[in-house]
Amino acid sequence: MFSGSEIPRDVIQAYLETHYHVHGSAPTTLKVGEANPVLAALHQTASVACSSFITAWNPVSEQQELARDLERQQALAQTLQQRGLSFIDGIGQHPANGWLGEDSFLVLGLALNDAKALGMQLGQNAIVWSGAEALPRLSLLR
Repeated sequence: MFSGSEIPRDVIQAYLETHYHVHGSAPTTLKVGEANPVLAALHQTASVACSSFITAWNPVSEQQELARDLERQQALAQTLQQRGLSFIDGIGQHPANGWLGEDSFLVLGLALNDAKALGMQLGQNAIVWSGAEALPRLSLLR
């Protein structure tokens, strides 16, 4: 399914198992491959057909200093604001592996190619993207 990627298989597996928690007025947890009715409602309310769950934390899944991750995430928020994109705070957290949760955003209306480009700019291995069917999919970037 993910052949040809530079990303180690165990890292990909961790991404697939991670819970992508969306905060805000309609909190929900996104799981790769599981349709999410709350996400569908968020899309409808925002009049968008897609969204992307993205972080600036820990480029290429290498742990960074907390202060640096917080700076990177703030810069991402500013970039999203400058682009006029709506986003909701969230956190990506594996349920069992002990990896520190990563502050993230659910960006509403961010097309797949734009989401991939932004993820690559941030040095990320992957993003989680959902189309009109509100089915989160893992999209590898390396």
